[in-house]
Amino acid sequence: MAWFKRENKGIQTPSKEKKDIPKGLWYKSPTGKVIDTEELQKNFYVSPEDDYHVRIGSREYFSIIFDKKFKELDRDLTSKDPLKFIDNKKYTDRLKEAMKKTNLNDAVRTAVGKSMGKEIVVACMDFNFIGGSMGSVVGEKIARAIDYSLKRRIPLLIISKSGGARMMEAAISLMQLAKTSAKLAQLSEEKVPYISLCTDPTTGGTTASFAMLGDINISEPGALIGFAGPRVVKDTTGKDLPEGFQTAEFVLDHGFLDFITHRKDLKSKVNQYIDLILNQPIRV
Repeated sequence: MAWFKRENKGIQTPSKEKKDIPKGLWYKSPTGKVIDTEELQKNFYVSPEDDYHVRIGSREYFSIIFDKKFKELDRDLTSKDPLKFIDNKKYTDRLKEAMKKTNLNDAVRTAVGKSMGKEIVVACMDFNFIGGSMGSVVGEKIARAIDYSLKRRIPLLIISKSGGARMMEAAISLMQLAKTSAKLAQLSEEKVPYISLCTDPTTGGTTASFAMLGDINISEPGALIGFAGPRVVKDTTGKDLPEGFQTAEFVLDHGFLDFITHRKDLKSKVNQYIDLILNQPIRV
């Protein structure tokens, strides 16, 4: 049938002579805006035309938050497989693949360093590592970061980016909700500041624990924040959801966030919130 065949061949370039555009030269946002990746990096990974905040990982957030140097904490912690979980492949194989792909040991990195001249502990999740899922190592590293903050009375920032609990660790993963929440309660009792930053997406057990327990809860514009996904909520309630349901702006309007902060202002805002909690002169 003619419409399945190329009738007008025109000028053809042999495959061996075709040249690919180098990967990463351009970035196209969901609204179709195209930007040079170098310019995107200079703009804090935010598309200047539509203000779309591109998903970034711990490496980029550390470069934004810390002044220069930082010391990574508990770098070598890795997940085990006590449940011997097998779905379509072994959990241990999934872990090896994720480590190789991301050059990370798990879905969170923790570090301490100076931000605007004062020390801060930062725990940042990486979505590229099995969807930023919260397993035993994520819970343990966050708990240890809280202990580090508590012992030295250094403010804590947790940057959440997660699909929720890690199903391959089942109940062990769910235990991390209680574990991290209990540790944050200790931090609160000692009046050590904790800022929670929700980025796109912050969902599931992460939302149900440390992501919503900050002294101040903030978010980036347009981030998806919720427990269950919109489709699950709609199927459960049997009702149509409001426009913009579970966006940072919707969550802010309904009282579950304190502020929405543009990424270019993130460093200064986090430090201003810490100064506010400590009743210190505001750094600008």
